[in-house]
Amino acid sequence: MTHIKGMEDLHTHSRFSVDSDADVFEMIEKAVSLGLKAYAITDHCEVNRWYTEEHYGGVKIYPYFDFKGDYERSVGYISGIKERYKGKIELLCGIELGQAQEEPEIAQIVVDDKRIDFILGSVHQLPQTEDFAFLEYDKMSLCEAERLLERYFTQIDKLCAWGKFDSLAHLTYPLRYYIKNGVEVDLAKFDCIIESALKRLAQNGKALEINGSGIRQGAGMTFPTARYAKMFRDVGGEMITLGSDAHTVGDIGSGIFEAAREAKSAGFDKVVYFKERQPIFIDI
Repeated sequence: MTHIKGMEDLHTHSRFSVDSDADVFEMIEKAVSLGLKAYAITDHCEVNRWYTEEHYGGVKIYPYFDFKGDYERSVGYISGIKERYKGKIELLCGIELGQAQEEPEIAQIVVDDKRIDFILGSVHQLPQTEDFAFLEYDKMSLCEAERLLERYFTQIDKLCAWGKFDSLAHLTYPLRYYIKNGVEVDLAKFDCIIESALKRLAQNGKALEINGSGIRQGAGMTFPTARYAKMFRDVGGEMITLGSDAHTVGDIGSGIFEAAREAKSAGFDKVVYFKERQPIFIDI
């Protein structure tokens, strides 16, 4: 494969996500212009912050709440315009479901929503801890950074045990910020718990995402790399999804070629997208 035409981008964020101002129609038109076969908008839905701040007794750990409102705005809007693009692109109504293992009853509301084609499962933060994007890495010792990763992969393992999403997003998410801040860790130390999570993912018949954001953001790698995609395949995993994690129109499709190449080198000949929560395969 030498291009991304005919491929997919199943991880993008629009103005309905707190960290994006991207116009929905411009995003879709960019996806069409790239020749993508399938395209999903997967706005953030952090279920541990589903309600307003008052509901949680004024907790100040997090800067933003009321993801229920964002969820309704995104899913309502995207599901309502899908038919306009029939024949041009497979436009999918998706969601990035954060921390479902912490609030499974709320997460079930999303799982039961028939408007949704595709659910990414993710962990962006640990219980009572801010998102990895906002931690102060310059104040951490290597031991503290490693302990944080151990806690992160433990939560990933719990999320995969819950397993009601379609694809696990950016397995090695913290590396995005570790690398940026010069924190060097040996991921192999966590292979046992990562393998446990991937085995649960495979047993539940779910996909693993290869996220291309690290290519454009300076990490020089996808999240995860082929090493963990191969580990997933070795424990019985059969499905891979690709995503750019774009938060701007210009980043749609970014890193998809590299992500597809990692999937191929891990032994996968196809990637998958989900329509009405059912998998459809694309040859790489």
